[in-house]
Amino acid sequence: MIVDPIKIGICGLGTVGYGAYTVLTNNKDEISRRVGRELVVSHIGTRSIKPHQNVGKTKVSNDVFAVAEDPEVDILLELIGGYDVARELVLRAIANGKHVVTANKAMIAVHGNEIFAAARKQNVLVDYEAAVAGGIPIIKAIREGLAANQIEWLAGNGSSGSRDG
Repeated sequence: MIVDPIKIGICGLGTVGYGAYTVLTNNKDEISRRVGRELVVSHIGTRSIKPHQNVGKTKVSNDVFAVAEDPEVDILLELIGGYDVARELVLRAIANGKHVVTANKAMIAVHGNEIFAAARKQNVLVDYEAAVAGGIPIIKAIREGLAANQIEWLAGNGSSGSRDG
């Protein structure tokens, strides 16, 4: 039985976005082995590609919303930053049945409740581990390891995030 690959769309090709692209493509075989399915970066949404950024034959759009609308994309990586355009992008991806991964702590802080409610309604996942505590894998530990506890709030020392509105 042939299983279709998991197709990833990356929105934002700055330092984090290109880093994600590089990790996913350079480690494709090992990641695919661990996941149990082939992983392919199939679409990138970015304002521009810098001369040092080699994305091979990957489809590139100047409009990040094209990635959210692409029926081939299974998982959208939101790496554009800010929170207004990012919110709209993530909500559109969710409405189109795509899972979302983000490193955008500003968006999660401002619009997280709305985004998670939309994801529950569409039965998709929004993963944001890298947006919290500098990427320390704390969310999974809290959700799974401390599930029996009644945690009412968490505090941190804060950090600056990008803002677009």
